[in-house]
Amino acid sequence: MSPCPKANPPLPVETVFKLPAPLPIWPPGTGFATRFLSMGDLIVSEATDFEVVWRTRSGGPDNLGATFFEPSTTDNAAQGYKVLGYHSQPNNKPFTGRSVLAFDRSLRGNIKAPVDYINLWNSLSFEIDQDGIGFIWLPKCPDGYKALGHVVTNSTQKPSLDKIRCVKAELTEQCEHYKWIWGAEGFNGAEGINICITRPTTRGTQAMGVHLGSFVAQVGGVMSDIACLKNTNSNLSSIPTLEQIDPIIKAYSPWVYFHPDEKYLPASVEWFFENGGLLYKRGDEGNPVPIMPNGSNLPQGGSDDGAYWLNVPDDLDARDRVERGDLAVARVYMHVKPMFGATFTDIAIWVYYTFNGPAKIRFGLLNFQLPHIGEHIGDWEHVTLRINNFNGELQSIYFSQHKGGTWLDATDLEFQEGNKAAVYASRYGHAFYSKPGLVLDGSDGIGLRNDCEKATLYLDTGASYTLVAAKYLGTAVVEPPWLNYL
Repeated sequence: MSPCPKANPPLPVETVFKLPAPLPIWPPGTGFATRFLSMGDLIVSEATDFEVVWRTRSGGPDNLGATFFEPSTTDNAAQGYKVLGYHSQPNNKPFTGRSVLAFDRSLRGNIKAPVDYINLWNSLSFEIDQDGIGFIWLPKCPDGYKALGHVVTNSTQKPSLDKIRCVKAELTEQCEHYKWIWGAEGFNGAEGINICITRPTTRGTQAMGVHLGSFVAQVGGVMSDIACLKNTNSNLSSIPTLEQIDPIIKAYSPWVYFHPDEKYLPASVEWFFENGGLLYKRGDEGNPVPIMPNGSNLPQGGSDDGAYWLNVPDDLDARDRVERGDLAVARVYMHVKPMFGATFTDIAIWVYYTFNGPAKIRFGLLNFQLPHIGEHIGDWEHVTLRINNFNGELQSIYFSQHKGGTWLDATDLEFQEGNKAAVYASRYGHAFYSKPGLVLDGSDGIGLRNDCEKATLYLDTGASYTLVAAKYLGTAVVEPPWLNYL
């Protein structure tokens, strides 16, 4: 009797990621979290079901390979919707697949089937750990149309022309690759391949390119000609209404944990003004002016030309008290804005520290506290929540870290109290990280120490906040005067 074949161990991607707690029922609005978004003549949705087409078990992040999925349109609610691109993701994380589907309600030919396919690559000659053989196809679109993704099969037979749709070029934006999924080196004449996630090249609150969840194949160093979808609907009906913003914040507001030795804690802008904050003017340094409680006497607009600056009180005791902040009165400031053609909402959560403490440097096994180096008045830090407007789910969080920062998917976050992520503020410098421990800003054991621990001191960012900016809501949100001080 021949031995039974050895079963492959389960991969993280075989588990579907879910947030720890059920989503709340959002207040009624326009298009937010309704699953279907209007983009002019196109209605788009996200696939909820996927079928595994091909899987590799080596290469990619953590050398666990990648899986390629076909989005399903068999869901009753998605009848008539068409696939714009297949999905792929590394196997080292739970499945979080998203793929945008489109329906042409105008019936004017905004989406069309391809006229043929080009077989870009196949794994026949590659000695890689894989389940079957994979084939990646690029749609050949009719004149005036663009491909927004690839088709993947496990057969040499060309896929059906009904598997994917091309989109009229005027409804697309330029795309780029930005995150590596998987790759394999070529040999014996075969060309190597790299698979990357796509995103719009132009991004920002005014940019209308849509993040589709598709991938792009780079074969032999040549990137496929793949575009992104463009939202031509200018009314941004998919963004949360004013009434929906508060429950979103309450559902996802992170907890910021402070180091047990933290000396300089957050407060609020208003608390700083009311407790001796001073406005200085170049050329008249001897006559600082107390700042009004709402900041209305601060210079407005213009540019940061160094003519004005803020400082704490001169009295040593008052200075020390103000620099330490007051966690009991701490308040955060929310800026809500559309992203990726209004298919996502970003909520930037700004935390105000009156003072940033001195830096601590690690040099091999030695540590040095540098007096005054890195100290400054007024330290703004932020985390940004990225919310999926199709379903209202938290997609990712941005952690600000000194002059940069890091985006992390929801799969990489530590949650408590439901769907609230843990954020760790580094001692004195207040950079934000997703895990406790030491992060060294440097290399070869030399650099700035960022020490984070979970202490009893924390700030629930949803407990006390002010919505300071949401330009898409027009005059519904009044920006405070101090917001325009540069």
